[in-house]
Amino acid sequence: MPDPPIRVSTVSPFGPNCDGTGQTAGLYLNAEVEPSLAVNPRDPNNLIGVWQQDRWASGSARGIVTGVSFDGGATWQQQPMPFSRCAGGMPANGGDYARVSDPWVTIAPDGVAYQNALASTGGSFQPGSANALLVSRSMDSGRAWNNPVALITDGQAFFNDKNSIAADPTDARFVYATWDRLPQVGDSGPAYLARSVDHGVTWETARPIYDAGPSGQTINNQIVVLPDGTLLDFFTQLDTALNRTVTASIGVVRSADKGSTWSQRIKIADVASVGTRDPEAGTRVRDGTNLGSIAVSPQGALHVVWQDARATNGARDNILLSRSTDGGLTWSAPARINADPTVPAFTPTVAVRADGMIGVTYYDFRSNTANAQTLLTDYWLIRSTDGVTWRESRVAGPFDLAIAPDANGLFLGDYQSLISIGNVFVPFFAQSSNGDLTNRTDVYAVIARNASAGAAAAVPATKRASDAGNAVAEYRAEVAPAIPMTKQLQRAVHDNIVQMMEQRVPGWSRRGAPEAPAPN
Repeated sequence: MPDPPIRVSTVSPFGPNCDGTGQTAGLYLNAEVEPSLAVNPRDPNNLIGVWQQDRWASGSARGIVTGVSFDGGATWQQQPMPFSRCAGGMPANGGDYARVSDPWVTIAPDGVAYQNALASTGGSFQPGSANALLVSRSMDSGRAWNNPVALITDGQAFFNDKNSIAADPTDARFVYATWDRLPQVGDSGPAYLARSVDHGVTWETARPIYDAGPSGQTINNQIVVLPDGTLLDFFTQLDTALNRTVTASIGVVRSADKGSTWSQRIKIADVASVGTRDPEAGTRVRDGTNLGSIAVSPQGALHVVWQDARATNGARDNILLSRSTDGGLTWSAPARINADPTVPAFTPTVAVRADGMIGVTYYDFRSNTANAQTLLTDYWLIRSTDGVTWRESRVAGPFDLAIAPDANGLFLGDYQSLISIGNVFVPFFAQSSNGDLTNRTDVYAVIARNASAGAAAAVPATKRASDAGNAVAEYRAEVAPAIPMTKQLQRAVHDNIVQMMEQRVPGWSRRGAPEAPAPN
């Protein structure tokens, strides 16, 4: 029996013209997207989730809303965060920004909660624009939050992007915020870190911790902490060749001294993502392409998932997994882990339960039909004890993704969230409605108690989802070796990276030298 979804978000708390700009075109009122979730290590009934509220087609949202549960996710209380004007931000409290995006939440082992987000006014790299990485702290399980503190502020010359925040589970004094910082001129974009060593009371000056070189940038920086206290920053590196062709790869850097110094990059794999489109209408889906998700088990094993088309010879993205059992020094060959490789699968998130079971959530089009007016989509949870044999269950769907906000592509978020409470996974995700244009998306939680059993015995590798929409009880992962980078595939990967970055940072492709023709 499926576990019931719990609606976490509600109608928008924001009034008309609350941002002071007078703009209304392109606003998706009541649309909640891109959620993040954390569980209190001191109280498993205390969950804190954050999400974008009222998404704009042209980027970011009117505000960030925080949801708090004190009964394990059964019921929720919502409150807006003063990271933007609509949510109460003003010069006096540090939140005087028109828009905000990329919310992320974490809870330290002492129960102190932290969240950060990217706030901005004006377009990226535009005259008079401003952007900042803001952080707020809660000492009372998410009931009240401090005024936002700026970890970095920039104007037209730089744009800060794709932030995350991680409390150190081995030492509650340390909290780490990471992101990429892009210049208006040039192709570089180093990984930045701001660190607190005193429970979030103060923050050290933000600084670069990894330089991808003059023709490289990072994106999607996420820090995880091994049981011995070693830090890993996981990110995607984008490299621009002399002919302006862009490629992507994922990797990590390590720190053995709580973020003071960092290793050279350890490459995990090249990324050959071609992105996702509606198979009938051709509409682009703004998904987690060229990004990814990382998790560490209580036993210290590392797991990374991402979208990649190598398993389909470039035809469509599937979900790949790579693992490390030596602290991120070496990584396993990528393996395809989504159940049905015949349909696009996208926006994966990975987590590991207390007992070491791996969980991965993702969307796919298994239930879609030939009707070009709809895009039926399911959200899945797959789990495995060994990374080889997997069991699958449907979390939500089918729902109509075609109704989602169009933010240069149908948008539920660059990422979703997955945690575990003991031995129970909790997917935390955005789902579109089936026709309600006044409330296109909401954030949901599922307490996946019925999906808590371990994976069963191995089955033949040929086991597949043969019928549209049907769950596969169990199946085996398949190694997905790198494929020849033909000119056609190289062009598809390049175009997908450029589109992905232009969706996030308009003007991104014009930062460097005049653009030469992309590969034929």
